[in-house]
Amino acid sequence: MALTAEQIRAGMDALAAAEPAFARGLARVGYPDPRVRERGYATLLRTIVGQQVSVHSANAVWRKLEALVGDPRDPAAIRDASDETLRAAGLSRQKTGYARSLADEVLSGRLALDALPEDDEEAIAQLVRVKGIGRWSAEVYLLFAEGRPDIWPAGDLAVQIEVGRLLGHDTRPSEKQIRALAEAWRPHRGALAIFTWHHYGAGPDAAPV
Repeated sequence: MALTAEQIRAGMDALAAAEPAFARGLARVGYPDPRVRERGYATLLRTIVGQQVSVHSANAVWRKLEALVGDPRDPAAIRDASDETLRAAGLSRQKTGYARSLADEVLSGRLALDALPEDDEEAIAQLVRVKGIGRWSAEVYLLFAEGRPDIWPAGDLAVQIEVGRLLGHDTRPSEKQIRALAEAWRPHRGALAIFTWHHYGAGPDAAPV
């Protein structure tokens, strides 16, 4: 279950009360809408399919998978398909390996997506065991599909840019810098991440003047 609009609003209100720069950002662009993804295997497979391609291309590959392997939401469908079939659907050799890794982790029970550890770092550690799922993908999954309120995808370029803009930095902060800064923003970092994407979408005009 993703963070609700009410949870995002409450988190941002708490942050705005503590940091005037966030209050000014809220006044400029308003509260963001929730970002919702389905919990489970299909969302992670779509993450792999969508890496380094456009949304249009990723959707086309997904449709081909449905036509060639049956329901790609079933990990057994990926396990049982040949490499040739997966390549015909549009998966590269590398993504074919990633998709098989995900299916194997789920089918073997090593990755139980309905019972990930409550500790965020432990959950991330389990997800990144899957080939093709890095820390950013794991964090976004936990934020959008599980609604974990304190996830902070500090490696995201838009998050880095908007934190810098909001706080008036001359240059984009590094991942290390905004991880350190964000310690003061616990336990509402998930709401702030969603807000930074919202602020980024508003364009440079939303930046402080």
